[in-house]
Formats: sequence, structure tokens, C-alpha cells
Amino acid sequence: MDCIYKDPNQPIEVRIKDLLSRMTLKEKAGQMTQIERRAATPSVLKDLSIGSILSAGGSGPFDKALSADWADMVDGFQKSALESRLGIPLLYGIDAVHGNNSIYGATIFPHNVGLGATRDADLAQRIGVATALEVRASGIHYTFAPCVAVCRDPRWGRCYESYGSDTDIVRKMTSVITGLQGKPPPGHPKGYPFVAGRHNVVACAKHFVGDGGTDKGKNEGNTILSYEDLERIHMTPYPDCISQGVATVMASYSSWNGTQLHAHRFLLSDVLKDKLGFKGFLISDWEGLDRLSKPNPHGSNYRTSICTAVNAGIDMVMVPFRYAKFLEDLIDLVESGEIPMTRIDDAVERILRVKFVAGLFEYPYSDRSLLDTVGCKLHRDLAREAVCKSLVLLKNGKDKKKPFLPLDRKAKRVLVAGSHADDLGYQCGGWTATWHGASGRITIGTTVLDAIREAVGDKTEVIYEQNPSPATFEGQDFSYAIVVVGEDPYAEHTGDNSELIIPFNANDVISLVADRIPTLVILISGRPLVLEPWILEKMDALIAAWLPGSEGGGITDVVFGDYDFEGRLPVTWFKSVEQLPMHPEDNSYDPLFPFGFGLTYNKKGPLN
Repeated sequence: MDCIYKDPNQPIEVRIKDLLSRMTLKEKAGQMTQIERRAATPSVLKDLSIGSILSAGGSGPFDKALSADWADMVDGFQKSALESRLGIPLLYGIDAVHGNNSIYGATIFPHNVGLGATRDADLAQRIGVATALEVRASGIHYTFAPCVAVCRDPRWGRCYESYGSDTDIVRKMTSVITGLQGKPPPGHPKGYPFVAGRHNVVACAKHFVGDGGTDKGKNEGNTILSYEDLERIHMTPYPDCISQGVATVMASYSSWNGTQLHAHRFLLSDVLKDKLGFKGFLISDWEGLDRLSKPNPHGSNYRTSICTAVNAGIDMVMVPFRYAKFLEDLIDLVESGEIPMTRIDDAVERILRVKFVAGLFEYPYSDRSLLDTVGCKLHRDLAREAVCKSLVLLKNGKDKKKPFLPLDRKAKRVLVAGSHADDLGYQCGGWTATWHGASGRITIGTTVLDAIREAVGDKTEVIYEQNPSPATFEGQDFSYAIVVVGEDPYAEHTGDNSELIIPFNANDVISLVADRIPTLVILISGRPLVLEPWILEKMDALIAAWLPGSEGGGITDVVFGDYDFEGRLPVTWFKSVEQLPMHPEDNSYDPLFPFGFGLTYNKKGPLN
């Protein structure tokens, strides 16, 4: 133990000071660099003292790799990092935003919009605990979650990553951080990062700040607000995250009143670090610095962008590929005096603080004893509970005095139809297996159709036809139909949508079926979609199921009456896109279903 920084009995700040004093500028710059897995080689990690690696959506060792395969890969990278001169361990990051969603066989929880419908802070915390275990089982230490955006416009492609349009719901659901990182003890210093142990991960509150408030819901757009409104609506969840010891914060691609957040010294340094007292590290988003070149070509003026962002307060840069250029320019900027050494030291101190707090110097490698937690029954039951609690009942019976639900599980013959009835990928949405998600059996789970077949009686005949035709009904005596429709998966800008129509000719399918037999419609979507009066009238019942994830059984648990509906709208359901953006405080507020709406079996009216 000749080096103080290697002694676990020394206070963390003493260890940081000792290690920092031994580091060259090149090593400090390396620690500020996060590269993508595909750019990482043993020599790069060892010789450049790279601080962090990430896996982009879907970037794994090979297709359908299991958690053990991921752990092998991460441990291999870690071995190279520990062979560097000072042996500083890597921090490996991934977007585990609804479970460890990139990894085959992991439990996929509902996306945040569904969790917002539950308004259940304890549930969010338990999901954080389960997610942390499954992430650590794969050797990974760091998740880019939670997204604490307040989504003010459903046209935004990241609407489903937000817990809702109401700041108070988002604040409540930040409890997921305590689940992910563990609970700081009484007297834990304000703003100081906290990670309880090897069963916990480093979390990341994102995207600072105003990402959900852009004009017309445009991804990476411009949030036009006074500082008072920015603070009141969009910033308020961050002090809640910081008080739970959140270890990292990610800057937003978006702008505030025309200035990009990645370049916003006032918000990043004066507000987040100084006013709010955040002592962890601030990370850029993917190629966030390359985007600072607008309106010039993406990635041009890179040196200037590095200078602006690092001086504004960015501590770690998600490069992710052109690390050689980044390191060359960063070192040159420091040597020329354009970035002060004090700013570099502050950034590296923050990065090392998180690594020491997370126990990476003592336990750099994966813990294989956690592999049994991945996709385990306990976690799948928790995900099923979350689905159950997230469902919002929007209509139950054409006549309010004659509720249509719960359905009879002993009915003689049932029709199941629609694009989303038997598609696990559609059910999970974006950020599942890959960045924008996909169709089909992309992981292990239970589709709505699987769940219906499991839930009905032995003598009930379930007939599934994805796209029924008039011939489907000839000579068949169906008791009722369940039609499952919704959005195809998307992520970020690919989900920006100014029309919000249900795709796959959903209205035609609903109409065809509902004209012939009593019909429950289940809508799988990341946000409210257009429901025209004529189609709504044809349905006997309607459920908003959001993007429920891998456990379709949570839907049948409620539909067949084992549990009651608990979900309430976390966003307003508009009548037409021309009304957007719309909020309960608007004088012109005239929704199809108001914020907070949700019917139940036990009460005649909506939940309060």
C-alpha cells in the first residue's frame, strides 16, 4: 500500500487528492473520455488511461448474448484498464432505462410513462433495485437512467421516457435512484454521490435541463421559457435526485432560449454545480460536442466545441469514436491555456469521486453470483405488478350502467386480433435489444396473446388472427374480441411525430371487429394517440397499456378481474393534434380524457 489512493481505509477525498497528484495531463484527459465498446482495444485502454466505455443501444459482444457473455466482455476491458500505469478502473455504462434492456433474457419493465401512470414511488424504487442487480450481473457499473424529463408535448419522440407531463409525478418517481444506487445514510453530505455496494449501480439523472419542453416537442429542439418557468417545471426534479446522492447527470442535446445546453455555463456550472451543490460528474450525451457545430456540418469546429463544453462544465465526454482527435485537441487546449488546469482537475476529481464511491478500486470485476437474478421469477413478478398498476381504463361499456369489463375467462370462444397482440418487440417499445427496438421475439417474455391463452379456462377456444377479414366471423360464435393495436417502436428523433395516428390501419381492424362482436381495445403506445369519436363509440372498452415490457400477464391480471385498475393518466389525452401542447392550467383545456383520468371496477366515476 505505498500509494494512498489504493488504500480503502483512507477517506475518499484523500485518495482522490493523492491519485490526482500522480496523474499526467494525458492521463487526466483519458479519464474524461468515454468511448464506445467498438472503439476499445487493449492498447487504447492501457496506454491512454481511458476513463469509461459505453455500449450504444444494441452494441453487445454478439447477437442475443447473455449476461454472462457481457460480463466476460466487460471484465476483459477492465483487465486492460487495470494494466495502465496507475491502474485506474473503468466505469462501464449502458442505457438500462426499463430493466437491463439491451441484454437478451433480462426483465423488461414498463417504460417510464407507464410507471408515471402508477404514481407509485415504492414500485419505482423496487424496479431500481431489480434493475441494478441485473445490470451488475452483466459486469456493468453504470446506467444512463433515470430520465427525469417533464414531457410537455406528446409529439416528442422521447415522451415514453418521461414519467409524465406533471413535475410532481416526475419528482415522486425519482425514487428509482435510491433503488439503483442504494439509500444514503442519515447525515450523508448534500450533493455528494452515493453507491451502497456491489449490488448497486451508478445512476444518471438526465437530460439537464428542459429536454421535455422543446417547441412543438421537437427532439433536441429549443425550450423557450423564462428562467422561473424552466426552474419550476423542468429543473425541480434535479434537487430530488441530488438529495438521493445521484452520482452523475447528463446534459441535454436541447437548447434553452437558443443556447445549447452542452455549451451553457450558467446552467451547467452556476446552477447545477454551484447552486444545487452537485458533486458528482456531468457527462455529455452521445456526440453532444459534435452537435455544437450547428449550423455548420456535424462535428466541424471540434476543437472549439471541446473548449466551449468543457469550460461550460462538462466533466466526461461521450466521444464515442474519435477519441484520438478529442484527446489531441483537449490536451492542446489545456497547454495553450484556453481550458484552465483547474477546470481539468475539477472534472477528474469528480470522475474519480464516483469511481471511489462505487467501490471500483476494490471490486473492479463482475460478480458472477448475481447471474441467477437475471430474468428471475421475482423480477418478472415485479414487472408484472408494474404492468398491472400502470394500465389506465379509459372506457368500460357503451352504457355506463353496464360495464363490459372484467371479461369472462370461461367464455366459449374468443377472438384475439391486431398488430400488437402477439409481438413482444412492439410490446417493449424502443430501447429494447437495440436502440430503437424491433418487432418479434426479440427477448424472453409473455405477449398479450400468450397471457390470454394462459388466463382463460380449459374449455375456452382462443382464435388469433392478426388481420381478421369478414370470413373470420363466418360460422363462428364469438363471445367477445380483444383487439391489441399501437405504435411501432422508435427512439429519440425517429419517434418525433406531428400526426400521432395509430399505425397499421388500426382503426380499420377495430371497426371490422367491433361492428360484429363486443370488443375490448388495448392500445400499446408511448403516448396518447388520436382517438376519433366514431372509432371510440364502436369500442366496448378501451385500455391504455403504454409500453408494458416483457410481462404481458400484467394485462390479463386486470382484464379478467383478478386485480382492479389503478392507473391514472400521467399526461393529458388530447382530442386532436391541433390542440397541442395542452395543459390542465390552460383556459382552453378541452381534452378527450383529462390528466389524472382513470376508471376502476369498484368506483362508478374516475379516480381522484
